[in-house]
Amino acid sequence: MLTRKFTHTLSALALAVVAHAADMPLKVEMPKPLFAGTPRPISLANLEPAGIKRPDLMVPAGTTLLSKGKKVTSSDALPVIGELSFLTDGDKTGIDGAYVELGPGTQWVQVDLGASAKIAAVAVWHFHSQARVYHDVVIQISDDADFKKGVTTIFNTDDDNSSKLGKGKDLSYVETNNGRVVAANGASGRYVRLYSNGNTSDELNHYCEVEVFGTPAK
Repeated sequence: MLTRKFTHTLSALALAVVAHAADMPLKVEMPKPLFAGTPRPISLANLEPAGIKRPDLMVPAGTTLLSKGKKVTSSDALPVIGELSFLTDGDKTGIDGAYVELGPGTQWVQVDLGASAKIAAVAVWHFHSQARVYHDVVIQISDDADFKKGVTTIFNTDDDNSSKLGKGKDLSYVETNNGRVVAANGASGRYVRLYSNGNTSDELNHYCEVEVFGTPAK
């Protein structure tokens, strides 16, 4: 006869197997590459090595794109180029007329999902027609539109805390058409805010597209 403890352990294992089996790789549509010529070398202390193949990001079954067409606000209400609505319009090509340019210094963009959700992943495409690295890339999630409480940080490349959002441990990366897909691990929130602080080519901040994947909170 199985002991109660052993039976409980088997049940827990069975539930874990079922939960794992329900996960699936996140399918993110990538735009065509825009690089032309040989990119100039970039040297940063916390730069991700070139040529790394990132594994599939596993997300719960039922995960969908939540951000398409959703409202976007920003610390720079009057972008130098483009409209904030470009960030959730589905066009991530990076060609002229398909990206937003914000002013210099630390700037943020914020996607309002319209209701709280369990967020599985956030994908972002900065300007990617040339090799450049954006500084202090930070991604946060909250139910507070002002991000003063209940904030979850899911990505942070600010290794010296120059943007005053906390010192990050994630590696900076060279922009490509693959953008960056970041696991959110079910963090709950209505708002997704993304920061940057200029780049290795100039002091400005650029976004082509932001995609937020998850399921509505119950």
